[in-house]
Amino acid sequence: MSKVHPPKLKKIMDKKLSLKLNSGRHVQGILRGFDPSINLVMDECVEMATSGQQNNTGMVVIRGNSIIMLETLERLQ
Repeated sequence: MSKVHPPKLKKIMDKKLSLKLNSGRHVQGILRGFDPSINLVMDECVEMATSGQQNNTGMVVIRGNSIIMLETLERLQ
């Protein structure tokens, strides 16, 4: 049986991220927490609609299996 290794997301905690989700959605926000399944807690979250409209959604939990791409929008030290 293989060991489960937690994701190495500690270095991007409290950084602004851009996420593409498998539902065709694109969201941006600040990473506040995560678990081994890469479920993310995002604060100050904004959904970027394809029409260019931005919807403020506040604090949300995003399931790890719906994330297609994760990108930091801030420089890492």
